[in-house]
Amino acid sequence: MTASALRAARPAADPRPVPRPAMLRYARLDLRRQLRDRIGMFFIVGLPTFMYLVFGLGSQDPVGSGNVAMYVMISMACYGAVTATTGVAGSAATEQVMGWGRQLGLTPMRPLAFVAVKAALAMVVAALPVALIFAIGAATGARGAWSDWLTSAAVVWAGSALFAVYGLAVCLVFRGPNAPGIASGMIVVMAFLGNVFTPMSGFMLDLGRLTPLYGYAALARFPLTDGWLPSGVRDPLWLPVANVLAWTVIFALLALWGVRRSRART
Repeated sequence: MTASALRAARPAADPRPVPRPAMLRYARLDLRRQLRDRIGMFFIVGLPTFMYLVFGLGSQDPVGSGNVAMYVMISMACYGAVTATTGVAGSAATEQVMGWGRQLGLTPMRPLAFVAVKAALAMVVAALPVALIFAIGAATGARGAWSDWLTSAAVVWAGSALFAVYGLAVCLVFRGPNAPGIASGMIVVMAFLGNVFTPMSGFMLDLGRLTPLYGYAALARFPLTDGWLPSGVRDPLWLPVANVLAWTVIFALLALWGVRRSRART
């Protein structure tokens, strides 16, 4: 048999894009898997909600255009949202590294479709703690202007995408099954340093301004506080914006380096 005949007999790779119903079916199954992870859902939804009830419930002291309850509510929603996006993106990176990507390579689903599904899934899961904590806050005394509610909720939800990049970067750098745990554990440390759990002042506040969660949480609370902190100092709007942009670039570069390193080893 000639070489041309062999090429003709060989099955060609299917150039067609993955059918949309198949993508939706995969997204539905993966979302169901995420929601069935009780431990993961506890840290994404249960723990931030519990912390709001402990630290924010009934706190009617004024803060900016609202009260302390709303300040705590926004902070805990930030924590829940970034835990969600970090976990989903981190698990996606680990799945690729540990061989799930090879399995998907046998299906019509292309890498870009996989990334799109995972990104959409991360944002859907991140919406759960935001919606629940804001609903509980509205029912239990959190007060603020309606524009503060809408703007803060949008920033909390959309800004959590930064930590999808963070989760991806960490899990590509620390390759292995424990990488998502490392990424999630570092979120707790960054939340303390980032003025999310407890108000800071002095040197710790100056240090916290350089950490990833500080800019994100400060930007989410900005509609309520206009940048004023419990310590009596004010952050101008450019500071949290610059923080978010800088860490976006840093995490994106780390993720890119991790991708190149993984390809170099294969």
